[in-house]
Amino acid sequence: MATWGIGPAFLLPAATNDFLGTRKLGVGPTGVILKQTGGWTMGALVNQLWSVAGDSTRSDVNQMFAQPFLSYNWKSGAGLGVNAEITRNWEAATTTAFLTPTISGVTRVGRQTVSLAIGPRIPLTMPPGSKPAIGMRAVVTLVFPK
Repeated sequence: MATWGIGPAFLLPAATNDFLGTRKLGVGPTGVILKQTGGWTMGALVNQLWSVAGDSTRSDVNQMFAQPFLSYNWKSGAGLGVNAEITRNWEAATTTAFLTPTISGVTRVGRQTVSLAIGPRIPLTMPPGSKPAIGMRAVVTLVFPK
């Protein structure tokens, strides 16, 4: 049996640097579906955003984001995973995609259970003129078991 959810996604014009933001207010649908079986978790998150207000001198936003993911976790709490992050800018007709393999583990910090993950963020495709570079992703997730 799969777990799924749908709802709104929002884009807020809150960037502290014009280079990093759109200066637009945007809204659109988002959805996630995942299945867990044995130690496997697989699924995808997808959203679409359209600008509805904001700076008229900036380009409109019409952008889709998709994040398929796959991971395996052992009972010890160790895990291996991979996800892709694909952003399609329909206005500019460009696609940006990254692949992120990770290793993870579960531990305790004081009384709090946490999941820690790390891995390279590998560029797969970029808009023309972009300078892709390999990056790193580190993740800290607070875990609240039932």
